[in-house]
Amino acid sequence: CTQALLHIPCLSHFWQLFLKLAQTKSALEDTDRSYQQSVTTLEKIREEWQNEHIKACEFFETQECERINCFRNALWLHVNQLSLGCVQNDEKYEEIRKSLEMCSIEKDVDFFVNLRKTGSLAPAPVAYENYYNAQRNVTPVRSPAPVPISRRGPLPTPTSAPGEPDYATVDGYSLV
Repeated sequence: CTQALLHIPCLSHFWQLFLKLAQTKSALEDTDRSYQQSVTTLEKIREEWQNEHIKACEFFETQECERINCFRNALWLHVNQLSLGCVQNDEKYEEIRKSLEMCSIEKDVDFFVNLRKTGSLAPAPVAYENYYNAQRNVTPVRSPAPVPISRRGPLPTPTSAPGEPDYATVDGYSLV
């Protein structure tokens, strides 16, 4: 009987351990289910995030392509306008070079003199008057003989041959 009593506490202890084992297994299964649900939820969230991330990247890529295309087109237009301006400037420069090829210095001087001349006689000399003498000089002191200024006679007005542009002008603007 003593041996039977000794075994009873062991059985009771065994039975308690068995219950603890069953509870632990149950808790383990609950925890495993919870872990599995968390992993499943995490996977769903990761997939949603990845889809949203892909959409955002595609949107940003589209925006960047549009920005680069807009900038490229604006720069292309600007460069074309500058190029057109250079072509137009070069055409005007060529007109000026052609006009300069027809330049004659002698014609230029003759044209200027004819256009701006003031007469063919030199101005009279200034006479000296003595304002401190009571008797004034009635006859002015002159040089021995006035020298008329002559210049090869009257100059003709420059004319241009038909089809030749007016001398010293570019698009109607006179350099004189």
